[in-house]
Amino acid sequence: WATDPTAFEPLQDDTLEAMRKLVTSCRMAVPEGLPRALACLVGYFAYETIGLVEKLPRGAPNPLDLPDMLFARPTIILIFDRLADQLFMVAPLWPDTSGTPEARVAAAIEQIETHAAMLAGPLPPQSRTEVDASAIDFAPQLGAERYSEMVLKAKDYIAAGDIFQVVLAQRFTAPFALPPVDLYRALRRINPSPFLYFLDLPGFALIGSSPEILVRARDGEVTIRPIAGTRPRGKTAAEDVANRESLLADPKERAEHLMLLDLGRNDVGRVALAGTVEVTDSYTVEHYSRVMHIVSNVVGRLDPAKDALDALFAGFPAGTVSGAPKVRACEIIAELEPETRGAYAGGVGYFSPDGSMDSCIVLRTAVVKDGVMHVQAGAGIVADSDPVYEQRECEAKAGALIDAAREALRRAGEPSFGQ
Repeated sequence: WATDPTAFEPLQDDTLEAMRKLVTSCRMAVPEGLPRALACLVGYFAYETIGLVEKLPRGAPNPLDLPDMLFARPTIILIFDRLADQLFMVAPLWPDTSGTPEARVAAAIEQIETHAAMLAGPLPPQSRTEVDASAIDFAPQLGAERYSEMVLKAKDYIAAGDIFQVVLAQRFTAPFALPPVDLYRALRRINPSPFLYFLDLPGFALIGSSPEILVRARDGEVTIRPIAGTRPRGKTAAEDVANRESLLADPKERAEHLMLLDLGRNDVGRVALAGTVEVTDSYTVEHYSRVMHIVSNVVGRLDPAKDALDALFAGFPAGTVSGAPKVRACEIIAELEPETRGAYAGGVGYFSPDGSMDSCIVLRTAVVKDGVMHVQAGAGIVADSDPVYEQRECEAKAGALIDAAREALRRAGEPSFGQ
């Protein structure tokens, strides 16, 4: 990344309106045949971005010192369509850039030719170093006793009728001296998910394998897909079936899922035309590499007076990482959690030139900064929650990233691993 300090200027609008203007400035006609994943803006919204639309307390420290929002407008976009086995290379001509049309087209063609030559050339040599994978030690920044106190306070709020559920999170850290892309390569091998991302950002990297849509706005339709209810994958097909049946029969898991499904309906309804909100899938079990989840799908026709950014913040943050009622749960999170969440429980996504948007919840994600890896995970607290169990759930959810780090360290000496 090369950052030109002179390119920045003070905002004349509030942050959300400035973002809306940026998204609008990237709108353009898209030639037929290009993939939907063509992105004009790519980046993330931190969990604390909720403060742009809701008045919430914010006094906790930000230990990683990361921005609440960071989006990039690319000058070259490569999209690999695995189903069609095609690679698309696109150099956008943004409407608000300077220069004559002829000069801009010539510069775009040069960009494509330069990057095509890079792809056709040999891979640069990489030096690999043997690392002791067993030496990595993830340390909780909170500790089980402090987390237990948070759970008990949350249960007091539930008993008092403030909330039905709240998700409380904690952070785990460990040294990680390898290139962050090595962690991404390991993570996609051992924990493939619908949303895999590696954002190599100025001064830090965001690496994740998220199972859950945050909000999708496409073809005039808004989609939210709540996930709540978890069981581990079975070691055999029979055990897999037994775990699935146990999950669907568990009244606590079903009640929690129904609560978040209702919240998803409400969120879609905030930006959808009246009478168009529909649950197209309910209580479906989806299987991932390590766990299975109960999943439902809520859609609605986007009100023409609303745009993709409205749709995003109608469902932000997701109820599955905050709680219900959502705003009160967010207030309790701000009170009980000792530090800001940052990217965790926020959203990673992209806006397309045609006005569509796709995003996922930042889950199963690591921040790598200054040679340290940070992983956050949370558990849904309800009236009968056991603090010991919820601590274990946090550790289990962080496990995929911890295992990926160990896999990356174990394979660090292999010449082909970084290729």
